[in-house]
Amino acid sequence: MTIEDDDDQAASPGRQRKIIHIDMDAFYASVEQRDNPDIRGKPVAVGGSRERGVVAAASYEARKFGVRSAMPSVTAKRQCPDLIFVKPRFEVYKAVSLQIREIFAEHTPIIEPLSLDEAYLDVTENLQSIPFARDVALAIRAKIKEVTGLNASAGISYNKFLAKLASDHRKPNGQYVITPEMGPAFVENLPVGKFHGNGPATSAKMNSLGLNTGLDIRNQSLEFMQTNFGKAGGYYYWISRGVDNREVRADRIRKSVGAENTFSTDLTDFDAMVVELEALIDKVWRYCEGTGNHGRTVTLKVKFNDFEIITRSRSVPVAVSSRSDLERLSVALLQNEIPVPKPVRLLGVSLSALQHIDDAESQLALPM
Repeated sequence: MTIEDDDDQAASPGRQRKIIHIDMDAFYASVEQRDNPDIRGKPVAVGGSRERGVVAAASYEARKFGVRSAMPSVTAKRQCPDLIFVKPRFEVYKAVSLQIREIFAEHTPIIEPLSLDEAYLDVTENLQSIPFARDVALAIRAKIKEVTGLNASAGISYNKFLAKLASDHRKPNGQYVITPEMGPAFVENLPVGKFHGNGPATSAKMNSLGLNTGLDIRNQSLEFMQTNFGKAGGYYYWISRGVDNREVRADRIRKSVGAENTFSTDLTDFDAMVVELEALIDKVWRYCEGTGNHGRTVTLKVKFNDFEIITRSRSVPVAVSSRSDLERLSVALLQNEIPVPKPVRLLGVSLSALQHIDDAESQLALPM
């Protein structure tokens, strides 16, 4: 999933920062296992079990069978016959997320939430005067466990890109530190598909240019990267060197949220396209439900097997207020753009002109 914001990738560097990326382990599924002892230690999927249902989250027991988020439920059940489906309870997840956010606030006011279950924290000057960021992370993870009964993983580094990489390095229920001395070498052998924000399409383009690892990017000039990847090329150029000067933004302004998927086999059947679109809609709507941010403009992205790419949008007077409305608008765009079968390589859906639902409602209440 991609989230656009107003962060400046080329922000000027300051003194060395201490940044923590906290990521809850299998958050939705872990909450369900916590609240229902009968499913603890068993493969669990949060989502619908219906024919066109989609997995919203999978427990680690389910992941061992290859079950993952955004996977069609029928596929997940086929891969794991003993899979237990649980309906999502977003109000519960939001309440737990608020508990976790309060724990963050005990250590720093500089918190940049990415979703209900992950956030960046700048602890360069933490409120409890703990000298080492690794100890701040340990204290936060221990308090989360004490208050919620859930496990969290943490990555600690001097920038956001490396902190997020580090949190994945010891999952589940672990933490890892990437020091300034380690940063460039850590990125060297990293496959470009592991770069945060890189989707299948960008990764495939990089591979076609002979860019398979961080070292391959580091060996290119800034001009080469910008020519081939535009503004993002500068970002890739610098992170391949372990440099990321983006600040942790407590007031981060998100403009849009989207999800896309490149298929291993081109799709020609409209119903099959709708099934794939459902998974993308679920991902986008989970973000909206979790943050309270809703948008007015739905955009469909389609890449055909001849690499032609089209995007079509529709804006509505007020923010999309339900998943069914998002689905209706997205499917209508798909139906209008593919009147006759043509092999589809990629589908994407996004929602833009985001604003918090409370702000939207207050604007509707204003006298005309």
